[in-house]
Amino acid sequence: MSFLDDIKARYKSGTIVEKLIYINLSVFIFTLFISVFQGLYKGEINFVVNWFSLNNDFASLLMKPWTIITYGFLHADFLHVLINLITLYFIGNLFIDYFTQKQLLHFYLLGTIFGGMLFVISQNYFPLFEGKSSILVGASAGISAIFIGITTHIPNYQLKVRFIGFVKLWYFAAIWVGLDILAVTGGNAGGHFAHLGGALFGFLYVNQAQNKGQIVWSKIFSFFTLKKKSLKTVYKSPKKKVNMNKKTSLNQEQIDAILDKISKSGYDTLNKSEKEFLFKQGRK
Repeated sequence: MSFLDDIKARYKSGTIVEKLIYINLSVFIFTLFISVFQGLYKGEINFVVNWFSLNNDFASLLMKPWTIITYGFLHADFLHVLINLITLYFIGNLFIDYFTQKQLLHFYLLGTIFGGMLFVISQNYFPLFEGKSSILVGASAGISAIFIGITTHIPNYQLKVRFIGFVKLWYFAAIWVGLDILAVTGGNAGGHFAHLGGALFGFLYVNQAQNKGQIVWSKIFSFFTLKKKSLKTVYKSPKKKVNMNKKTSLNQEQIDAILDKISKSGYDTLNKSEKEFLFKQGRK
């Protein structure tokens, strides 16, 4: 099997997270090739970036409406795409533990659109940016929607950080959003407004789905329902019919309590006796 055939096979069998990573990397490599071909060291504009990046001008958006989505697959440089795709890999895989892959794609695309809209609005109606021309590229708005969406759903989920220990997911999300808020008056203000737009979308999306949000969003997000998916753990026992036997009922209650603890804090937070009990139940 050739290298290209191997890549194709991996793409077809991969999750939506892996497919988005492959697509973003492919587009980035293609734009690099075009840059070299055009000799951009002279300051010429890459025609791919020119046609598919989002311009802050409303007239340009009307002429190229596809750019409200396509900018989310372009990146400025290697560090830009590397940071975005690493974040997408870890956050995206956590996301599909609780939601469907189709819902992740919705978050990515609609978060990109919301981010693009806030970018254009901020660049045209904030006095600080009026009259300045700029373009937007990057997957950060879509990734922000995924990040803040999953954080809204499981804010107290704990991630194990080397040398630190367990840290709640919402701490990372607060830092992620806080850095964008602090940077909205900097040189890449439009990009940070886009990130905030994606984050706002992710929050409202999940908030509405959990019946905590405003009714005005219900029509927009009516196709969204939370995925009722059991945790991916080899120790989880399948659902059984309720038995009136006291011992069985007690065991089931203990299993439910342990699984609830895993969903909130992660498997690593279980003590030794809880792990042994769950393992024994899983073998029945």
